[in-house]
Amino acid sequence: MWRNLLARALYQMTLLILQFKGESIFGVNEKVKDTLIFNSFVLCQVFNEFNARKLEAKNVFTGILKNKLFLGIVGITIVLQVVMVEFLKKFTNTERLNWVQWMACIIIAAMSWPIGWLVKCIPVPTS
Repeated sequence: MWRNLLARALYQMTLLILQFKGESIFGVNEKVKDTLIFNSFVLCQVFNEFNARKLEAKNVFTGILKNKLFLGIVGITIVLQVVMVEFLKKFTNTERLNWVQWMACIIIAAMSWPIGWLVKCIPVPTS
């Protein structure tokens, strides 16, 4: 359990950096920065769903194609996120992102995979 908390803490540090330095890093206004943080956070949850599928397994993709419900939920979540960011600006108070910004969000979110893998490599003493 503490390993999972460590992984979340590492990822949340990335979001803190975006919160305080995101405007200067990406050269954007505050509303776009907030959209980048929101999008990265939601996408991180999607990537983390893979880590949470098999808590102790290092290869989280084993048998992934056999679980159609899981893949459907991930697909619907991604589609809804794209719709919210790109088309529901007034409802969600977001700004449209360009391809570079989308890729940055995906890369930031995908960092949860290697962090999750590294955390699983930390040995846990048995009592």
